[in-house]
Amino acid sequence: MWRREFIALFGGTVIAWPLAARAQERMVRLGALMVVAETDLESARLAGVFERGLGAAGWYKGRNLELIYRWGESNPDLLSHYAEELVGAAPDILLAFGTSALIPLHKATTTIPIVFAWVSDPVGQGFVASVSHPGGNVTGFSNFDSDIGSKWLQVLKDVAPPVTHVAVMFNPRTSPYNALWKRAIEQAAPGFQVSVSQASVQSDEDIRNAITGLGTKPGSGLLIPSDSFTYQRTAIIAALAIGNQVPAICAFPRFVHDGGLIAYGVDQADQLRNASEYVARILKGDNPADLPIQAPTRYTLAINLETAKALGLTVRQGLPDAADEVIE
Repeated sequence: MWRREFIALFGGTVIAWPLAARAQERMVRLGALMVVAETDLESARLAGVFERGLGAAGWYKGRNLELIYRWGESNPDLLSHYAEELVGAAPDILLAFGTSALIPLHKATTTIPIVFAWVSDPVGQGFVASVSHPGGNVTGFSNFDSDIGSKWLQVLKDVAPPVTHVAVMFNPRTSPYNALWKRAIEQAAPGFQVSVSQASVQSDEDIRNAITGLGTKPGSGLLIPSDSFTYQRTAIIAALAIGNQVPAICAFPRFVHDGGLIAYGVDQADQLRNASEYVARILKGDNPADLPIQAPTRYTLAINLETAKALGLTVRQGLPDAADEVIE
């Protein structure tokens, strides 16, 4: 089903990491750099999931854990500033939520342990040496799955069978790693009888032009993979897709909340929950160099039936039952 769970674990040796004793002697300081804005509707829930995970491992904010959040609002300059600020605070360990958050933290320190979540292609981007043996101060949870292309196309075709062409929309400056996602979609496309193109966008006007152009071509659909730029513009994308009668699927649940048709992607909360376990393990003495990078374990599917109706689409019986969230 859409929420097929799997995990990629690899063996590795354990080397003592000099945090366990320190953690028992004094309050531990954890700096968390979040790619999202603090005011985002999901931010409080995501932070709560992470903190509850830490609590389950015995780390409680205000008791034996000082937890410092910085919210980057998908702004590269702000994220860089906050990365330097967090590293300057001399934390025992760092959390990077989102690829754009990991980039400046990775540059800012090679010694402080960093656990990441919701990051694409950590090996290809040079964050770690390998999936099975990261080798440095960075480890965590990737949001890339080589099968994602076929999953997205399957969901889109189930809801909008007439689609024969899909545009993959992202900002190549903020998410160059999305070339991976596009290749995964291209590889799966022949099995669904669709063609694929790239819609590179770097402004609201680019988004408007791209979706308006798709609206003039019958059989067009839109795929929006993980990207901090489009994450902040889901409402604009949803409105334009509906206005131009373009069926669209996005990696972010907020897309459906903003009126979009479908959201299907890696469960962000699940990644943060898993990240809290890695943080706890490192604080107990595990070396991040030997904690393998893990693949996504859970996906979420959300459908907006009101939008489907506005697009003249009939959602097949049973698909809403498989969804995590249905907006009617």
